Amino acid sequence: MDKAMQHGSSARQDFRTCAWRCLAAAVSLMLGAGCLAGPAGAQGLVKAKYGDWEMRCETPPGASREQCALIQSIAAEDKPNVNLVVIVLKTADNKSRLLRVIAPLGVLLPAGLGLKVDETDVGRAGFVRCLPTGCIAEVVMEDKLLEQLRAGVNATFIIFNTPEEGVGLPMTLTGFKDGFDKLP
Repeated sequence: MDKAMQHGSSARQDFRTCAWRCLAAAVSLMLGAGCLAGPAGAQGLVKAKYGDWEMRCETPPGASREQCALIQSIAAEDKPNVNLVVIVLKTADNKSRLLRVIAPLGVLLPAGLGLKVDETDVGRAGFVRCLPTGCIAEVVMEDKLLEQLRAGVNATFIIFNTPEEGVGLPMTLTGFKDGFDKLP
């Protein structure tokens, strides 16, 4: 194999394992750590399952109590190496509700992350930063979005490789309402 082929093969392997690394890093991101711990340090404890959602909890460094988030990892049906980790949490002060999505490296950042709930186009969220495990889009969930997610059956997140090429990643909302209601 020449160097280009070796590099391409290595990059594809890294890309395929992004979902696992992203899930391991998700707890650190959900807590707003701003940097990623290694996989062993960012597991969080699965406290409960609600449909296809897991509630994971961890006590951030310096915090007096644990913080929990709903997490679901999804992959594109036709591109299994394209994954997202979706994180929903309440901020520590209970004043805001956040939706964070970790997308793979290589997404077109200016296009943002699209979202549809059932057949309703909700809009796009901007990416706030990229880290070695992926790029993060984040929005504060206003009441309207929260109610759409609670009442919905499916959500589709859309990432863009080019301005014209979007990849839709469907996600079930089964269990979202119950899980969100149980978030501390």
